[in-house]
Amino acid sequence: MAVNAEGRSLSGVQDSILEPLSFPERAGRGASPEQGGAVPCVLCSESHPPSQTESYLRHLVQQHKLVIADVKLIADFSRYILYWRKRLTEQPITDFCSVIQTNSEGPVEKQERYFLLCDALPEDRILREQLQQKRLEEVLEQQQQERDEQNFQRTCLFCTDEFTGNRSLLLNHMAKEHSFNVGLPDNIVYCSDFLNALQAKLDGLQCLYCERTFRDKVTLKDHMRKKQHRRINAKNHEYDRFYVINYLELGKTWEEVQSEDDREMAEDQDDDWSDWQAHPVRVVCLFCEHQSETMDKIYAHMQESHGFDLQKLKAELDLRFYQQVKLVNYIRREVHQCRCYGCQEKFDSKGEAVGHLTEALHVMKVPERSSWDQPQYYFPTYENDALLCGLSDSESDSEEAGSRPAEASARVLRDASVLRQLLRDPRASS
Repeated sequence: MAVNAEGRSLSGVQDSILEPLSFPERAGRGASPEQGGAVPCVLCSESHPPSQTESYLRHLVQQHKLVIADVKLIADFSRYILYWRKRLTEQPITDFCSVIQTNSEGPVEKQERYFLLCDALPEDRILREQLQQKRLEEVLEQQQQERDEQNFQRTCLFCTDEFTGNRSLLLNHMAKEHSFNVGLPDNIVYCSDFLNALQAKLDGLQCLYCERTFRDKVTLKDHMRKKQHRRINAKNHEYDRFYVINYLELGKTWEEVQSEDDREMAEDQDDDWSDWQAHPVRVVCLFCEHQSETMDKIYAHMQESHGFDLQKLKAELDLRFYQQVKLVNYIRREVHQCRCYGCQEKFDSKGEAVGHLTEALHVMKVPERSSWDQPQYYFPTYENDALLCGLSDSESDSEEAGSRPAEASARVLRDASVLRQLLRDPRASS
């Protein structure tokens, strides 16, 4: 189903999810648009400012059914687009892109073909690596210039002391005198822009850590001192561009690089994990915000509170593993859209929709298989949906999935990230 820029389907029904969703425990991360001139479309004459990457990707999906996978991992989006703009004038798009057909079992007029451009294509992978290498060289050159610079001049963010010479003097002062540590100076790049971003937040009376806004500077200062919030929010990925580690490896953030280092260190340590306990997975109910640590508890909650029995549906409909995945994703999406999946009635809020499902006894009224057993529902409505990782399976399904159910469902979650842009529209088509 095609949609316009506001997320409204061309048929007039506001029904599209144009942004990747995530449960509250882990916020999604967006792509960082590149700086430079307007970015031309790879297939037409339309252009978009580099600051409007989301608008550009939406245009590709809606107008050309083209999806670019893992945009946030492309080091230079503008150069990437210019390369493929040229290549797509030389050869047909099917020579480079995988073709994904939605509503494959539905009427022909509702079937749509989407084209996926990703690094599974060797040419695309090489291009991404070259852009990453070039970006790393530029960043290291910039960092070296800043390390050698002796004309730096800046006032401390927290007092009236002014520093001239090298940036490390100011950074070390803030760490020592104000307990504000952003890391070693040699790990930072684009330092002036970094400090400008921090200063802008403080000028806007915003706490650097919790990012709450206060009524005046005195209140903000007291808050940051008493709460020990003189540090940056590590979950705010606007700061990623200021740390060299984020440029080191293609497709890896500093957290992933650091976790690899931790694993290497663990290999040299004792293998006795008997006293170690994993952090419990939080499984979220299909109909409300309730969370449980185990699948048994969440199944019991949904049955007692909402009258929904997924295990019973699995037996009645003879659902294989991937069919359970698609059904869960379909229900998630319908509830998110405040719609009863049993009768398709639309409501003003999620609470009203869930209340109707329970009162009208529609909660177990699953629509025809053709409505939800579609390829677009392979991909999660919520990117961190732990419920998918706990779905049960049979031996025949394990052979089909090629792995244990949890591994297969984890792969589904991973593939959803690869096709993040595709999920903005096709998962909402019906």
